Amino acid sequence: MEAVFSYIIGLGAAVMMPILFTILGVCIGIKFSKALKSGLYVGVGFVGLSVITGLLTSSLGPALSQVVEIYGLQLKVFDMGWPAAAAVAYNTSVGAFIIPVCLGVNILMLLTKTTRTVNIDLWNYWHFAFIGAVVYFASDSILWGFFAAIICYIITMILADYTADRFQSFYANMEGISVPQPFCQGFVPFAIIINKLLDKIPGFDKLEIDAEGMKKKFGLLGEPLFLGILVGAGIGALSCKNGSEMVDKIPYILGLGIKMGAVMELIPRITSLFIEGLKPISDATRELIAKKFKGAAGLNIGMSPALVIGHPATLVVSLLLIPVALLLAVVLPGNEFLPLASLAGMFYLFPLILPITKGNVLKSFIVGLVILAIGLYFVTDLAPYFTQAAHDVYAKTQDAAVNIPAGFEGGALDFASSPFSWIIFHLTYSFKWIGAGILVLITLFLMVLNRRAIIKYQKNVKNEQ
Repeated sequence: MEAVFSYIIGLGAAVMMPILFTILGVCIGIKFSKALKSGLYVGVGFVGLSVITGLLTSSLGPALSQVVEIYGLQLKVFDMGWPAAAAVAYNTSVGAFIIPVCLGVNILMLLTKTTRTVNIDLWNYWHFAFIGAVVYFASDSILWGFFAAIICYIITMILADYTADRFQSFYANMEGISVPQPFCQGFVPFAIIINKLLDKIPGFDKLEIDAEGMKKKFGLLGEPLFLGILVGAGIGALSCKNGSEMVDKIPYILGLGIKMGAVMELIPRITSLFIEGLKPISDATRELIAKKFKGAAGLNIGMSPALVIGHPATLVVSLLLIPVALLLAVVLPGNEFLPLASLAGMFYLFPLILPITKGNVLKSFIVGLVILAIGLYFVTDLAPYFTQAAHDVYAKTQDAAVNIPAGFEGGALDFASSPFSWIIFHLTYSFKWIGAGILVLITLFLMVLNRRAIIKYQKNVKNEQ
């Protein structure tokens, strides 16, 4: 069974999601050709997104490495990036069985009306496997590992329901979609609290600066394309040791700026493919539910946040936070993690923050700044345990992606910086049964609240009909 699921995961999201969407489309009554086309659009979207993010990391990586070398910024926790974190997660006993276990939990939650999300974002199940794997290696107990993964999954599903309506209202063409990804959902409580605090500052609630407002106010400077060029060229200039080298590297600096601009411009075009592929599946699912399952109104399809990372506010704020992340990593006392390979994951901080800040660029930037500062400490704290898991996986698989350089510990911004990973890990590993009891009580409380909300929602829909 481990070999079977390892093979499925090894296909990658670009292959796995088209197959899944085609099967799902046929099952809900869509013609095979139309279902296949929808699935292929989603697959092409994943390919395009990986190419664009690959361009981002391959272009910025050498420049940022030069900046690190010139200014002596090297810290002891080596940034492995999300591919390494996913490889560690899936190449463990927890990761091998995470898909069937979590799908089983999802079905039970649907039957007990404690969720209204059908989570088909199988590729991102690695987040649940990640926390399970780290707890598993730290505690040397696979049961504790699965406990942590399942608790994370249940809480994420409940938050996906909680944020679904706001998510669908804010983004266009997202009806019937929710985001059950713990990296994004983990920052929702932070965003709600910080947003409310900012609104209490006199006059701050009147600073309505969204992406369109930036374009009107700043003209060309407010365009993600032009901002990408400026930030890329700026980082390229910082990678030069002196003025004469900067003159010699002008073609390189300008080229880096154009590449960053291209990333900002192409991501929205790529994400439109996801929407084009998803819409027929989403529409058919809602029609099927309306006809066949009148008592199950309001079900959502759980999908990757990649669908909406092309929003202009996400692009602008993520871009501005890239150089800020480097500065924070260096100046924050006690931090040992320098994000480099993980910077491409910055876009995934904001899909569920923007509906809370209503796309306000300034608010979103402040929320992202606070989250990033706290997240760096989370990554630093979990680095020894992540390193332990990575060493074990490397010993068994010889996967170069998880090989940590000698003298360093390993870390990744993706999910290791999430409050979910840090809180669940320490309650499970550090406090054992007491922590487990606290997590169970919190989870049961949230399940009861969500069940009440779902039943109330379905009654209202029934009354309207």
